[in-house]
Amino acid sequence: MLAGDGIGPEVADSGRRVLERVGQCFDHRFQFSTQLIGGAAIDALGNPFPDETKSHCRDSDAILLGAVGGPKWSDPNAAVRPEQGLLALRAELGVFANLRPVQVFAELAGASPIKHERLQGVDLMVVRELTGGIYFGEKTRDEDSASDLCTYHRHEIERIVRVAARLAQSRKGRLCSVDKANVLETSRLWRDVCTKIMADEFADVTVEHILVDAAAMHLINRPADFDVMVTENMFGDILTDEASMLTGSLGMLPSASLGDTKRGLYEPIHGSAPDIAGQGIANPCGMIASVAMLLRHSLDLDDEAALVENALRQVIASGARTADLATGDEAVLSTADMTGEIIRHLG
Repeated sequence: MLAGDGIGPEVADSGRRVLERVGQCFDHRFQFSTQLIGGAAIDALGNPFPDETKSHCRDSDAILLGAVGGPKWSDPNAAVRPEQGLLALRAELGVFANLRPVQVFAELAGASPIKHERLQGVDLMVVRELTGGIYFGEKTRDEDSASDLCTYHRHEIERIVRVAARLAQSRKGRLCSVDKANVLETSRLWRDVCTKIMADEFADVTVEHILVDAAAMHLINRPADFDVMVTENMFGDILTDEASMLTGSLGMLPSASLGDTKRGLYEPIHGSAPDIAGQGIANPCGMIASVAMLLRHSLDLDDEAALVENALRQVIASGARTADLATGDEAVLSTADMTGEIIRHLG
């Protein structure tokens, strides 16, 4: 358990409560180890990813993360920043595939800024490459210039495309690869490698190549046309935040970061939201949906994952809302109460 900063501890507590209830329902016993990361770790130990945290993550079957960062540590020129802890965590775990499902609940369509008719049937999965690209490239800066190197290797592209293609095989059989091949050499390599992998190994999957700017536009004007999207690190970071607006709130979306082993990193895609931290109004649904992904992908507990997902759907269908989802006269629940409703439906 890496609660982190801002609303991280609040939603992490929701995730733990749901896991504990799942354990009671199915006679499982989960062992939790709570460790520091991000700004909280900087304040306590001067390191956003302390050695003790690293050691516990290595020894765990799964890692549940709240959020990192906040204005207290927001100086981009600081030598130590919370986000460094998150990047180091991903590198340490070797998690290269970030899975972000985007489903629109019909009951929440009114919370989205997108027209209702464009949201019908939206059910897509974004697969983001997580450990390569510009975020991890060599960085330079002097008084007058700065640079960030974007590098991708063939094997990095091959493995992420295979993850996405296998997901497409289990869904609607459609893969959209997003790049910027009209400008970037990394994207030209990406497109070439993706084309070969799909032709050689996944002939049963229909593949489409779309430039990232067009993908951003189509996510708004025809989101239901997408099944699985695969893209590089920075593009995926941006597009998934955009896609979250289809659901009406960043607070609804989970994510799973996976590598070559069962051990994974699970977190809601929202940030630390320092403006509402400590008020008990954060939406726990993204964290609880992340718990379902943890159960399924790291622990092979599919029935338990389905139970959590069904409980979440039932609570949303019942009209329960947190502040970020309220559009009218609905009763607004606190983080704890929304979590309690979902736990009640688990029974």
